[in-house]
Amino acid sequence: QVQLVESGGGLVQPGGSLRLSCVASGFIFSNYGMTWYRQAPGKERELVARITSSGGSAYYLDAVKGRFTISRDNAKNTLYLQMNNLKPEDTAVYYCTVPARTGWGGQGTQVTVSS
Repeated sequence: QVQLVESGGGLVQPGGSLRLSCVASGFIFSNYGMTWYRQAPGKERELVARITSSGGSAYYLDAVKGRFTISRDNAKNTLYLQMNNLKPEDTAVYYCTVPARTGWGGQGTQVTVSS
């Protein structure tokens, strides 16, 4: 069955960095574009970044442009989100999803940015 398992979240001070990973299984990872979403308490889920199946093109939420980088390793079936210069407003649960398939998403990893 399809599985997406996120990891790499944690508590970090403002200005710090984290690298999120999402390991995929149960489908042909290299055939699908992938996305990272986040949801903060009391807020709606928002799209953070999106990458094409080949990794050749990416889209970013304006609020994270220049700070976050989405990438993928199709040989390892893994999606990444490098997050630099983190801000308190980046605090959220981060999820990886397959936008072309409803319900294909992970359980999320918590990112907390606080001093």
